[in-house]
Amino acid sequence: MIVVKAGGNGGTDVEAVCADVAELVRQGEQVVLVHGGSHETNLISEKLGHPPRFVTSVSGFVSRYTDRETLEIFAMVTAGRINKLLVERLQQLGVNALGLSGLDGRLLEGRRKGTLRIVENGKRKVLRGDYSGRIERVNVALLNALLMAGYVPVVAPLALSRQGEALNVDADRVAAAIGAALKAQTLVILSNVPGLLR
Repeated sequence: MIVVKAGGNGGTDVEAVCADVAELVRQGEQVVLVHGGSHETNLISEKLGHPPRFVTSVSGFVSRYTDRETLEIFAMVTAGRINKLLVERLQQLGVNALGLSGLDGRLLEGRRKGTLRIVENGKRKVLRGDYSGRIERVNVALLNALLMAGYVPVVAPLALSRQGEALNVDADRVAAAIGAALKAQTLVILSNVPGLLR
């Protein structure tokens, strides 16, 4: 069992990722592919007149502020465009890929943050209306059913809150949570994020 996470910040060679996944499947490996979508979400958000907003937490962590409109754009880009293009390419390579997000079949359940404590212009603030969250549960039965049926799940980083709301969740954490839940032998995270490259 191998879980692969392809970065969403641009710069990831999608063709090479799909070719590698196809080769692993040909070798008899079960694979789950998780993908991000940050870079493309930023581009589409700009085009739609709703530019991305990034905030810095009091601990210094920079993240996307996900209001409802941003969440809808993020879902459109990740679960729609990126996910389906990856599935299309994998199918062209002979891989029976199946695209889904964490919303489908309650694949990923999480806790909504709701409020963020941020630092802006040197002042501490509380920002409300955020639709991001942390993963609390992975539907292992669903993933195992798909894997046993010969599918390669391609997972977009959305989760479902306890209240049934869609949440933007970190794709690296999605891959790690799925890897841990499935007791994967290998977790591969492909990224060009500077902090990870040091």
